[in-house]
Amino acid sequence: MRGADAIVADDGIWHGGDLATARALFPEAPQPWVDLSTGINPIPYPLPVLPLSLWTRLPGADDEAALMAAARVAYRVPDHAGLVAAPGTQILIELLPRLAPSGPVAILGPTYAEHGHTWRKAGFAVSETAVPGDAATIVVVNPNNPDGRLLSLAELTSFAAQCAARGGLLVVDEAFADFTPETSIVPDLPPGTVVLRSFGKTYGLAGLRLGFAIGAPEPMARLTAALGPWAVAGPALHVGAQALADAGWLARAGLELARDAARLDALLAPHGRIVGGTSLFRLLETPTAAALFARLGRQGVYVRRFQNAPDRLRFGLPGDAAGWARLREALAADAPETSPSA
Repeated sequence: MRGADAIVADDGIWHGGDLATARALFPEAPQPWVDLSTGINPIPYPLPVLPLSLWTRLPGADDEAALMAAARVAYRVPDHAGLVAAPGTQILIELLPRLAPSGPVAILGPTYAEHGHTWRKAGFAVSETAVPGDAATIVVVNPNNPDGRLLSLAELTSFAAQCAARGGLLVVDEAFADFTPETSIVPDLPPGTVVLRSFGKTYGLAGLRLGFAIGAPEPMARLTAALGPWAVAGPALHVGAQALADAGWLARAGLELARDAARLDALLAPHGRIVGGTSLFRLLETPTAAALFARLGRQGVYVRRFQNAPDRLRFGLPGDAAGWARLREALAADAPETSPSA
């Protein structure tokens, strides 16, 4: 059995939601796990009844058209822009280097590690930086993961102009923008810009695997060709179209998540400094992060740690009363006034 206060990382990129690792680290933790390690809405969109035909036939053109029409409205895609649906944004991230010219890539970080990993795999010189410098391609996550940093539309437009002048590409990953639509660059999409939107995080249906890219028609056509036919499964087309058209559900979810994020802030405040987040997660900074991670894990509460920021932990939102109660109890067991290590 491994010592939970001396956790050893592997060489891969850490991701949230890896309960196999949680079980290996904390084999005696009580079940079920309260998994707060992801930035996924813990209260998912209610699944409609799915016709059997969605499982027994290939995805149809009408189903895809319905999804794309709903996505254009939900994301406020301009008429002149192209739109691509894919089985999750991760595969789109993997394909983006095909759209960019050779030249340096600046990733405004620290941020989602798969962006840098993907561009390096494709042979690009990548720097993770706060200032993009003379990069031909700039990658921004907005709102940022994990600290929620927001760049203004003016800043993004300036980056787009810089990339366009160098024949490059501005990538804006808006995976967490659904609850702050005013921050999206999509309605005023500048030339040379590709925007990624994630369905699963907002709608709590990450297993459905659905994501979108928005940009000029020519690069979007290249992405479509790279994905090939029937890229999105029939059930995902059906559920995605219904959910994206349900503006009322999205508005209600946004209000509930904002309330729960404030509730989470109140729980976390005695244990460190809250340095950012979104309505789907909060980022806590504390010098005792490793010990707190281990103590929570032993109580069956799994949060997100970071390879390059050992003093930070990211907390997602509990999805029900039992989850909130277990988090509260786990944190109370490590309250500063009762724990000599806090």
